[in-house]
Amino acid sequence: MSAYRLVRDIPMEDGYDLVVAGGGPAGSAAAICAARLGAKVLLVESTGCMGGMGTSGLVTAFDPVGNGEEMLVGGLMREIIFTLGERGFLKPGLEVESHVKGYHRWTPFRVEGYKLLLDELAADAGVEIRFFSRVIDADADQETGRVNGVVISNVEGYRYVKAKTFIDATGDAILSDLVGVDVREAGRDTPHIMPATLPSLFAGIDWDRIVPRPGRGMHRHDEYLFQAIEDGHFTQPDKHLPGMSRVGDQVGYLNGGHLFDMNALEVKQLSDGVMLGRRLAHEYWQFFRNYVPGFENVELVITASLIGVRESRRIVGEYELDIDDYLGRRKFPDQIALFNKFVDIHPYDTSDEEYQRFRAEVEHQKRLLPGEAFGIPYGILVPRGWSNLWVAGRCASSDVEVHGSIRVQPAASMMGQAAGTAAVQSIRTGRSAPDLDTAVLVESLRKQGAYLPQEKLQSAMTRS
Repeated sequence: MSAYRLVRDIPMEDGYDLVVAGGGPAGSAAAICAARLGAKVLLVESTGCMGGMGTSGLVTAFDPVGNGEEMLVGGLMREIIFTLGERGFLKPGLEVESHVKGYHRWTPFRVEGYKLLLDELAADAGVEIRFFSRVIDADADQETGRVNGVVISNVEGYRYVKAKTFIDATGDAILSDLVGVDVREAGRDTPHIMPATLPSLFAGIDWDRIVPRPGRGMHRHDEYLFQAIEDGHFTQPDKHLPGMSRVGDQVGYLNGGHLFDMNALEVKQLSDGVMLGRRLAHEYWQFFRNYVPGFENVELVITASLIGVRESRRIVGEYELDIDDYLGRRKFPDQIALFNKFVDIHPYDTSDEEYQRFRAEVEHQKRLLPGEAFGIPYGILVPRGWSNLWVAGRCASSDVEVHGSIRVQPAASMMGQAAGTAAVQSIRTGRSAPDLDTAVLVESLRKQGAYLPQEKLQSAMTRS
């Protein structure tokens, strides 16, 4: 590919305390919580709504927020779940108070209600939002580890936006990669790429005829699936179908149809992947109609406008959370969240060996027990060597296995709230991201409703 030198005079904007790149569960939490603390925040989001995979991606169920004894996920995500419940935007018949404490229970929600609530929360907090906008470049000093500003692009052209602090909540670590943060890429630094999925919404389901799995939001249909595979119904004999989740009186969402070996950092593979995903959604539609009782009149309503990417880039942070931390149920003085979800690394291909590996890990080997949890330390949000940049969500610093647990919406929201709070604390104290007093950070998060029961606090972050 030949190089082309583009020279432009770009209008400059200044006066922001914080720019958040990406408005998914991590970015929206970061922006809302920072603005509530008095910061002037600009949120840059490429789609037309906040929520990311929960809205544009149609993953309309929050992963487990409790451990069977208590609700681990507090703060903004807890506020969102209870508000959705009060407004009737959760699955019909769901009793929120007891449900959120449950062990490995998903919380299905109505997507339009979630979109509306996020709009209201951001507006009430005073967040300035630019939808249909992307961060396409950045100005940074790698020697000092400081980001000076970002270039955004939208229908009005280019803008250079200066700010005191920045949060990368893009999922793909786009801002971090632009400024030169050390990153790990799936398929380059790992032998495999976790498969993606294109979720979809269905209507016309007779839920009264479908028996749910105890304690779960998803309905599995393995016996019918295996028969359809044997009959040659599917393009690919994919044995892992997470199942259909009830989100309305006759509505369900399906997170099914894997896009194997798709590199989410290459636009051709994304383009081919989304077309394959749409074709698979039609195959699942006919599968449910023809094989599964209660789905005789099901209709495919829509496929998502975002691919459910599970793995692309992760930063190298001041701390890297790894599988030993997870299996050891390790707690940290500077933890900004507690979590319990199993290590959910979907099969890498359609072989029996991969399916059995996945089932064994999910059901036995890499699953915490009821009442247990592991800590998520502050240091995984801080790119190593950078002073006014944080990350939150899928691009945080962890190994592949722990990534399989924390890449989901509730964990991303908690990370976003912590990053937004840390950015405000950094501005007010003049201390950089790695030098922040984490005892003060934890206390601030507690005041915002975060569940952080650790008795011992420390001023310095835990480092690798």
